[in-house]
Amino acid sequence: MMRVISVSIGNFLLVLSAIFLSVSCYERRENKTGEVIAPDREAIEEVNRYLVQKDRERIENYIERRGLNMQMTSSGLWYMITDSGSGSVITSDDRVLLDYSCGLLDGTGLYSSDETGPKEVVIGKSNIESGLDEGLRMLRGGSEATFIIPSYLAHGLLGDGERVPPRSVVVYQIRIIRHKNIDY
Repeated sequence: MMRVISVSIGNFLLVLSAIFLSVSCYERRENKTGEVIAPDREAIEEVNRYLVQKDRERIENYIERRGLNMQMTSSGLWYMITDSGSGSVITSDDRVLLDYSCGLLDGTGLYSSDETGPKEVVIGKSNIESGLDEGLRMLRGGSEATFIIPSYLAHGLLGDGERVPPRSVVVYQIRIIRHKNIDY
């Protein structure tokens, strides 16, 4: 387990170094007339592709080890709806109350409604991960689902500054308790 964590930290430091190098080169590069030259867009895109691929590999390994039957959206969100619910489809501006647990791929728990109480969100307006917002829009009132959210759809390179470490893939277990003032 420690080996995986140290490799992830090593990859993170490598990527951070590449980004730092790109930014530092950008600040010093000028053409003959003294105009600043833009950073190498291809290098930045290559770093992004690398990070996306690493997240995908980690998620696919997790799914395979656990024998899960999950699907992936075009954005990279992985999901498995375990109870389709009987309520109406969740859409923008809907107020949703949910039970949830959020953790890392290694099983480390981060947040849950057991400690904070159910979470109320307004779809498209609450300050939640873009991957979670996308996932909730696939559900109905009363649904239960698992979402695996890659870092670029969760808390990105920096984490949340509290419990979610930098570049973390997060796993959500969700149960919709109330949607459009109907309890499930």
